[in-house]
Amino acid sequence: SSGINAEYGVFKADAPDPSKIPVADVLGVTIVLIICSYLGKEFVRVGYYVNNDYADPELRENPPDVPQFDKVQKNILASNPRVTRFKIDWDGQGQGMQSEQPEQSQPSSSHEEPIVQVPPVEMSMDAMAF
Repeated sequence: SSGINAEYGVFKADAPDPSKIPVADVLGVTIVLIICSYLGKEFVRVGYYVNNDYADPELRENPPDVPQFDKVQKNILASNPRVTRFKIDWDGQGQGMQSEQPEQSQPSSSHEEPIVQVPPVEMSMDAMAF
């Protein structure tokens, strides 16, 4: 056995505060970016493309000046995340192990979820929406 456990989890976050989103950024393509770190070192970054638009064709053709958030539909391209992995020193003993060249990959087209293997120690995950 390698001594490494596969850790699975569900990431949950509160919805963004609509009052903090600039009107020009409400509709269109954006990303959701999830950054995972261990002992203060980033080891994986997963980005999903998101398209925000009105479900109603009339609102799409003539969007109101003041966004109607309750009518905005999110389409997340969850089947094709952008995954960037960084090599880090998992046990905290090395000096400067974080890779300067991240490894970028795409999951296969079989809709596999990305799996991250880490030792069971404190980790942090941050999410940002652009």
